[in-house]
Amino acid sequence: MKPAEAYILKQKEPYRSIMMHLQAVIEHSLSDAELKYKWRLPCFYIGKKPICYINQSKDYVDVGFWHSAHFAKKFDSYLVSENRKIVKSLRYRTLEEVADDVLISILKEVELHKEKSFWK
Repeated sequence: MKPAEAYILKQKEPYRSIMMHLQAVIEHSLSDAELKYKWRLPCFYIGKKPICYINQSKDYVDVGFWHSAHFAKKFDSYLVSENRKIVKSLRYRTLEEVADDVLISILKEVELHKEKSFWK
């Protein structure tokens, strides 16, 4: 088993189910995305470019995006920056909170900007 998959499977519920769902949505939405294990986290890459990570932190699952500086303003109300300069993330405490349409829209936005720098 790959380290990224082991990380996801060792999480307690509801975080394991949330992360498994997020993994499925990301892999389905971005067929070129490859799950790797970097910085002790499951990270998705397209080619050599990191596009997002998933992490269980405190009482939520964080889906962090490095290219958030390039996102359309319409996503601002969904994303959390919390004192981070580059990364913005979606946060989920329950599986029911995951809005697949929002996640997929953001993933498509990432795909558009994957070749750009993380900075605007």
